[in-house]
Amino acid sequence: MSEESKSNQESDRNASSGKERLPFEPKKNRKKTPKKPPVKAVEAKSQAPTNTLSKEQTAIPAAVSERMLRRIGLFSGVPTVFGISTFIISYFVITHGWFQLPNSAVVLVSMGFFGLSVLGLSYGAISASWDEDRPGSLFGWQEFTTNFGRLREAWRFRDRGSQSESAKQKNQSEK
Repeated sequence: MSEESKSNQESDRNASSGKERLPFEPKKNRKKTPKKPPVKAVEAKSQAPTNTLSKEQTAIPAAVSERMLRRIGLFSGVPTVFGISTFIISYFVITHGWFQLPNSAVVLVSMGFFGLSVLGLSYGAISASWDEDRPGSLFGWQEFTTNFGRLREAWRFRDRGSQSESAKQKNQSEK
């Protein structure tokens, strides 16, 4: 069939139904089935005991948060300053004609410093001593290994908990 005959047939159908079809409208009108909320999941949550902690119990102590901020400022701020100064130094090198710098080299060096800055954010927070009474070491490698181990253990515990909850929900839905 030619294109004209197809479009004429569609317009005849649309005219007979009293409705003009939009270009993006599907040809078949499908009725959507209403979504039903999962009843069993709501019941399971309401039956589970809740262990809620207050804000004071979950808040980071002031001494630890100040220690984290100082470390973040050091480990993230220094590479950021180097990343910005890369552009300024390369500008002076090029304008004074000391030697030619490829644009890609300037961009890659500055991106490297900015990447170190992003890593410094995480390292600064994790390498701080999370004990209020102990200030920790200068670079905080021992604190980093201790705190990173704690984080990994918390992730494993959370993953095990979510896997067991989903298994329980599957078993309840099968019954």
